[in-house]
Amino acid sequence: MRFLKFLLALVLLPTLCFMLVETGTILVHVLGNFKSVLSFVLGAGIYAVIHYTWYDFSRIYVFMHEMTHALAALCCGSRVKDVSVGRESGYVKMDKANVFIVLAPYFVPGYVLITVFVYMIGDLFVDLTPYRQVFLFLMGFFTSFHFIQTFKTLFEADQPDLKLAGGKVFSVVMIVSANLVVLAVLLKGVFPELVSLRQASFNVIRGTLNTWRILVNYIVERFINAL
Repeated sequence: MRFLKFLLALVLLPTLCFMLVETGTILVHVLGNFKSVLSFVLGAGIYAVIHYTWYDFSRIYVFMHEMTHALAALCCGSRVKDVSVGRESGYVKMDKANVFIVLAPYFVPGYVLITVFVYMIGDLFVDLTPYRQVFLFLMGFFTSFHFIQTFKTLFEADQPDLKLAGGKVFSVVMIVSANLVVLAVLLKGVFPELVSLRQASFNVIRGTLNTWRILVNYIVERFINAL
C-alpha cells in the first residue's frame, strides 16, 4: 500500500507543479491590488514578525493541531480515547485512523475557519460591514499562522504522522496540494472579485493532461524504437 501511495505521489507531481503556478499567479494578482488587501497583508506580516522575533505560539498551534486530529477522527466515525496537548507536542489516541485524519491538521486552517464562522454568525445579528477590515486583518493573521506553523512542523521536526499516512513523499505531496487548494479557495472567499478559480482549475487540468500526453507519447515512442 505504501508503494502504491508513493506511485500516486509521483503521478500527481505534474498536477502539483501546475497548482503551484496557478496559486502563485492568483496570489500575485491579489497582492497587486494592494489597497484592497492591505489589512489582510498587514495581519499576515504582523504574525510573521511576532512569530520570528518574539513568540511562536507553539502551544496554541499544538492545541488546534490535536483538536483537528480529534474532530477529523469523529467525522470519520473513529472513537477518540484521549487527547494530550503540550507546549511543543501532543497526541490523540483513537481506535482507527486514515489518511484524512492523520493529515488534516496540516491543511485545515482551524483558526481561520473559526474566524469565518464567528464573523458569519455575528453578521446574522449585527451588520459587521464596518468591521470588514478587522476581519481581513484577522484572516491574514491566522492564515499566516497556519502556513508558518505548518511549515515549521513539517520541516523542523520528524513527524510520525507522515510515515503513518503513507510515507514522507506521499504525505508532503498531499499536504502541499491541499494547502494550495485551501489558499486559493480562501483568497476567492475573501476577495471574490480578484480571483477566478474556474480559470485556474482549467489551467491545472489542461497542463496536467498535456504533460502526461507528452510523457506517454515519449515512453511509447522509446519502447517502439527499442523493439
